Amino acid sequence: MAATAQQSPPSVGGKRKGKSQFLPAKRARRCDAGGPRQLEPGLQGILITCNMNERKCVEEAYSLLNEYGDDMYGPEKFIDKDQQPSGSEGEDDDAEAALKKEVGDIKASTEKRLRRFQSVESGANNVVFIRTLGIEPEKLVHHILQDMYKTKKKKTRVILRMLPVSGTCKAFLEDMKKYAETFLEPWFKAPNKGTFQIVYKSRNNSHMNREEVIKELAGIVGSLNSENKVDLTNPEYTVVVEIIKAVCCLSVVKDYVLFRKYNLQEVVKSAKDSRPPPKLGNGKEAQLEPDSKLSQSDPPKGKNNQQAAPESSEELGQTEPGSKTQAGSGGAKPEPESQGSEGPKAKENELS
Repeated sequence: MAATAQQSPPSVGGKRKGKSQFLPAKRARRCDAGGPRQLEPGLQGILITCNMNERKCVEEAYSLLNEYGDDMYGPEKFIDKDQQPSGSEGEDDDAEAALKKEVGDIKASTEKRLRRFQSVESGANNVVFIRTLGIEPEKLVHHILQDMYKTKKKKTRVILRMLPVSGTCKAFLEDMKKYAETFLEPWFKAPNKGTFQIVYKSRNNSHMNREEVIKELAGIVGSLNSENKVDLTNPEYTVVVEIIKAVCCLSVVKDYVLFRKYNLQEVVKSAKDSRPPPKLGNGKEAQLEPDSKLSQSDPPKGKNNQQAAPESSEELGQTEPGSKTQAGSGGAKPEPESQGSEGPKAKENELS
């Protein structure tokens, strides 16, 4: 029997082995655009959730990001292979010059493959991660949501939420604490200050304790400036913590409540179809933050530092499993997350 199994398949007649035995090699060569192939520490980008159709989600993301990326940063520039310096003909015989030319061509070819938007494996179902290069993700995403909020023009069908990721680290408490101490400084270290909330969600990860993570991060924000206060009604800043497997994605965003938790389906709804804008402590409606105030290197100083009465909400989740919480405590009330069916619903609690 063993000898028979080792024989090669006949060329004529009989059954041949299918090509399925070679498919893994083809899949391995699929990601040939350079750069990392999956979400890992040290990346910046945009985390996008969708409703079952990840391929269509990636197509919509590329279209949307390129449209607004061209508007903010200009068209993407590519290196034309024909425009690479080829050197003089006399140097062709020089081994050293030829080696330098070859190294330069390889480097240029690598740079050409590294696009400013590149999809990588996120590690979770219904979640897409778009790695960015030379782009400030928090400013770009805010610009997209601000325009859609004003125009009420729906530009996506399967994309649900779009969250900027300004930094990633290993999803272990000590690594997160060490990374957050430096990461959160531009927004919360004196003289900068502001009201804040912490939004937490975990996917495909069972070793992190959400209450412990929120407690530690809130403690770090408080240690940077004692005037930083928790506000669950309409905070100036929302610290977004997204954990996928062994990677922690962090970002600090503005207008999180006004933009319906960065949900592209909800933000385009008209006033009669959605709830009115949230009220500040003085009874005034929340206002949009200009894009010019969103730079991580020069964050605006906080103006509203009153402590809000603790309250909480329960939010409908996406189709992927996970848990999501916010800094705060109290009862729960339902709040729609997105338009259309999203499959199983994950509860989101707010914990202080």
